[in-house]
Amino acid sequence: MDMDYKDYYKILGVEKNATAEDIKKAYRKLAMKYHPDKNPGNKQAEEKFKEINEANEVLSDPEKRAHYDQLSNTYSSWQQAGGNPNSFSWEDLFNNSQYASRSTNVNTGDFGDMFGGGMGGFSDFFNAFFGGERAQNQRRTTTTQRTPQQQAYQQQVTISFWEAYHGTTRILQFDNKKIEVKIPAGVRTGSKVRVSGAGPRQARGGKSDIYLIINVSQDDRFTINGNEIQTMVDVDMFTALLGGETKVNTPDGDVILKIPAGTQPMQVFRLKGRGMPSLKEKGKKGDLLVKVKVELPRNLSEEQKSILREMRKKE
Repeated sequence: MDMDYKDYYKILGVEKNATAEDIKKAYRKLAMKYHPDKNPGNKQAEEKFKEINEANEVLSDPEKRAHYDQLSNTYSSWQQAGGNPNSFSWEDLFNNSQYASRSTNVNTGDFGDMFGGGMGGFSDFFNAFFGGERAQNQRRTTTTQRTPQQQAYQQQVTISFWEAYHGTTRILQFDNKKIEVKIPAGVRTGSKVRVSGAGPRQARGGKSDIYLIINVSQDDRFTINGNEIQTMVDVDMFTALLGGETKVNTPDGDVILKIPAGTQPMQVFRLKGRGMPSLKEKGKKGDLLVKVKVELPRNLSEEQKSILREMRKKE
């Protein structure tokens, strides 16, 4: 069996002892950078995006990661002993019952076309470890055989900030059928939306699930940080010095923010309950953090300059 070894840790740029949170952060950063929507027509970015998703598919799942680490350690030990990577016997490795009994069945067919993405399937390396006919045959012959779990498929879906805040829908097309999928309010980049039984029928009965992996595109005014949303408002110097009010655009409409006298540049005000909707607690929202940008006047009158000079003398 001739195939290239995939170092999933190197692909995501994390250490082998990386935490689940480290892996999640690295994946999100790379997925946003190489997403096809940001790199139209760029085949290299498309291949990189596939590779990133494959690495995350394995390392974000504790069972797959443990399986991969075992196989990788065997391969690394063989290399360190002076073995030539080009002559490594993957066939012998996969015939080892230790691995065969733990194989996880993952169908790697191309389901990108359902969303218009056309992203293609996983690599031969992934298929050999976690899916395909070989894994199915191994489970049928091992004495520690487990009941196969329902297959699941993943697909990246990019939505806007406003769709993430208010909720939205996507149309899924498969086998000449269209399914309207509801994406709930409050999803973030990396959120998974399960579409139960929307995938193809499995060989042993029942239909597979599909998981939409959410990517929230950047917005000009609002930034999501957990349950909080961050934004910025412009305030003139006199309002900052003397106090006053300013209008703040929020995802739920405009509100009036009171500016206390002596407000400093980049001071942050917290608006309770104006942040992202919670996925776990219905009706609950985070906070909106409003950073104040103080705008200095470019053209002061002589009277204004005189007043400011007097103020400076008294400081």
